[in-house]
Amino acid sequence: MGTSPSLLPPPLRLPPTDLTRKEGRLPRDPTPQPTSFSTSPAEGIADAAMASTSSKHTKHRRIGEDDEEGEAEEELERFDDFTIASSWERFISEIEAVCRQWLADGPKILLQKGAESVLSFENLYMIKRELKHGKRVYSMEYYFMKSSKGKCSYWDDDTHNTQLSFGVDDFLIIAPLSASGVVLDDPESTKLLSSVAIALSNCGSNWPAFVPVHDPSRKAYIGIQNMGTVFTRRFEADRIGSQVPIRLMHLEGLHELFLSKFVLSSTDFPAKVKVNFSMKLTYRTPDHDYDPEETLDSEATESIPESEVARQPRKQWDDDCPWAEWYSAEDPVKGFELIAIWGEKMFEESLEMAEVENASSFDADSWLLHPVVSPYMVDDSIGKFVGFASQLHLLVNAFESSGEAQFLEDFVADNSGQDSSKSSVAVPPPTVIDRVMKDLFSDEVGNSNYVEAENKYGRALKGAPSDSLFAQFCLHALWFGNCNIRAISVLWIDFVREIRWCWEESEQLPRMKNTSSIDLCACLIYQKLQMLAICIERKKSLNREKDADHAHKEGTSNSMPPKKIRKGSAGVVPSMMLISSFQEMHAPYTQDAPLMTEDMHEERLHAAEAFGSAIGLSGQLERDILSSDMSAFKAANPDAAFEDFIRWHSPGDWVSENKVDGNSAWPPKGRLSQRMSEHGNMWRKIWNDAPALPVSEQKSLLDSVREGEKVIHYLETLSPLQLLEQMVCTAFKSSADILNKTTYGGFKLMKTKMDQLYATMASTLKSLQGNSDTSDLAGDLKRLCQVFEHIEKLLIFAASVHRKLIDAPRLSQSIFTDYFNYYLPKMGTSLESICFEKEFTVKETVGMLEREAVSSLFRPPTANQSWRKVLSMGNLLNGHEPVQREIVFSVLEKLSNGHYSSPTPLCTDEQIETHRMYISGTSNDLWVALSVTSWD
Repeated sequence: MGTSPSLLPPPLRLPPTDLTRKEGRLPRDPTPQPTSFSTSPAEGIADAAMASTSSKHTKHRRIGEDDEEGEAEEELERFDDFTIASSWERFISEIEAVCRQWLADGPKILLQKGAESVLSFENLYMIKRELKHGKRVYSMEYYFMKSSKGKCSYWDDDTHNTQLSFGVDDFLIIAPLSASGVVLDDPESTKLLSSVAIALSNCGSNWPAFVPVHDPSRKAYIGIQNMGTVFTRRFEADRIGSQVPIRLMHLEGLHELFLSKFVLSSTDFPAKVKVNFSMKLTYRTPDHDYDPEETLDSEATESIPESEVARQPRKQWDDDCPWAEWYSAEDPVKGFELIAIWGEKMFEESLEMAEVENASSFDADSWLLHPVVSPYMVDDSIGKFVGFASQLHLLVNAFESSGEAQFLEDFVADNSGQDSSKSSVAVPPPTVIDRVMKDLFSDEVGNSNYVEAENKYGRALKGAPSDSLFAQFCLHALWFGNCNIRAISVLWIDFVREIRWCWEESEQLPRMKNTSSIDLCACLIYQKLQMLAICIERKKSLNREKDADHAHKEGTSNSMPPKKIRKGSAGVVPSMMLISSFQEMHAPYTQDAPLMTEDMHEERLHAAEAFGSAIGLSGQLERDILSSDMSAFKAANPDAAFEDFIRWHSPGDWVSENKVDGNSAWPPKGRLSQRMSEHGNMWRKIWNDAPALPVSEQKSLLDSVREGEKVIHYLETLSPLQLLEQMVCTAFKSSADILNKTTYGGFKLMKTKMDQLYATMASTLKSLQGNSDTSDLAGDLKRLCQVFEHIEKLLIFAASVHRKLIDAPRLSQSIFTDYFNYYLPKMGTSLESICFEKEFTVKETVGMLEREAVSSLFRPPTANQSWRKVLSMGNLLNGHEPVQREIVFSVLEKLSNGHYSSPTPLCTDEQIETHRMYISGTSNDLWVALSVTSWD
């Protein structure tokens, strides 16, 4: 669209709005002449009213002057009944009736009648009514505030564009119900605004009324406001969409444009005019994520040809975040908008505007910072976010299907009539499987670089540690294909095949911590893998001992006689001497109790219940343990007697008879307890049969070969339902553990939400351990996925804000709190999309000491970026010009002075805003709104 000849009209002149009420009724048929917006569209309102009134008087004169004509003609004129209202009069009357009703109701009753809140505004409401005039249907909208705004609050977020542009509070907008929503015909727009002006004047209302005109892209308006019996305000607004004149890109030229609206010629131009000025500049940080010049070191790329720059790897914003190993999240904070506001000041010369334009943004009275949030962070549609939550939802779907077959191989087999290319059964190619197995079983598996952040509720989840082999398998499965049951089955079979190879080759399992105990708080698969890792280690130790024994036997002659040599001593027992010899008692190293997984404990318990007593069943196990301890004690104390073992192992079965320091006196006096003294005592029999062998030479209480084979058998015959139950628990826990390692500045609200997530997972996933029906659990698990998604998105947002504003912790905390409060209503567990506020518009005040940290977000442009962008506006911030500049010029005048003075002296010092201009735009776009107050 080209530049209009005159951006805004010359001074507006309009007679009083109640001019048409002299006859006590409305004019019948106005015939306003077409007006041109290049001159003064508001003048047409008065012309229409005057034309209507003039037409009525002309008709009355004709009735009196036609006596000389024929009698028939006189009779015809005599019956021209002006009491019958025309369609236009009825239209005005209908507008008046609606406005009177709205005036009588007031804001409180209008809210009760269904007035709607205007989106993104807390204090602005709208009620509308459809009106018909001829074949056209119009919509009249009344915008009103529940509570009045304070003075000088037009830069507030809660200020509507119309309020800001024209300096009004409540207002009316009347427009045709059409595709464009604007009045394209000049006479129609003038007639329409004239109708509203007459109706409002009849009501005694001072609401300003606006009519959208011209092409919709111009956002042009005309308007009028009756300010009692003395003043009238007229409004106009228009837009230049391209080819903005250079002088209007600068403050000095805009200041002169404002002055030209109330100065008719250069001779009338006063030497100095006191103009009130206020300005709001909006800066936006450049997008760094997809700019190779920003992600690559500038010095390193100087020697690289421009054609090669695009091929260089681009660094993602979350490359060093815990979740980056599994997926790259879209940055929830696409950038920041910084708003710099210059409060109202008074200037008298245009040259002063040039000084303001060259001033630093640090000179602004206030800074406000607003994060530009990615659309997926404000859209409440479920399933659009891709992260752990979306993949966990797919895993839950696989869990629902797991009960359809008894063996995993059933899902792998090609079913007749089933299209394997469908996403529901798709399996990645073998190369992908090989890559996953290589990652899981790599010899170069390193430790995690992230700080462990164990949550206090995490132990309640019966999964596996996030860095363990099974947890890593579950995490890989989330991203393997689309995590369908067939893909999981294929991956598990290959996984177990690799584990069997490790067992047969006595290779240590990767990603399994060295331990001599079983973690019964973890899932059963992890317990089995712990058992297997221990069995492999003991299997290797046994092989080494066999080789050592063989070499020892070859170098030892059968003719040397055995000697009593102390073996396997863990140290001297304080203040205890052997009974038969004056020697200190030594404590031996002993074997640990046999390791058992959870299912092994349950088997023993069930068997004990079946036999009615656990004593007989566990007798053999206790006998083996006791025999091992006795053998070790004999090896550590070659001259020990049975009574010495009882004194060390079971002190309660030794009755001491020493009066003083019975342990240190020698020989110790005492006797065995009654149960140990009985004939045929089992303990003594075991003592007599036990050889003197240290732990290193004893047979292990754990049969590593047998138990290892049992673990492999369990993994190979695991049912799909059993596998998926444990995968769901482990995947949820591991995903949460990874997110919990994120550094986000210690925001308390985020920490609380993470604790709530763990608590919710613990209560929901506990049902999986009860072997409940999958259909009953699916709904709860899907709702858990929804909760997980909300918190995952919040945490990623917290991490992004924290790292971008790491030098302004108070500001980052405040911005996160604002977003948290905005997002909180969305955090339900419903599977339906819930419509809440679509835009996040909260802005945070930047403190003086925080401005330096915020300005660092606007990195100076590189040399290549500088020549690409022609800078046309001032007020640069680190080389960046504002993306939008908004200015308000205004002139105030006392009622008793100057052009607005009354013929009758007024005893008042009240000031009115005679001229006001709001300007918004950039170097390529300019929108101007003018309001002028005239004396009627």
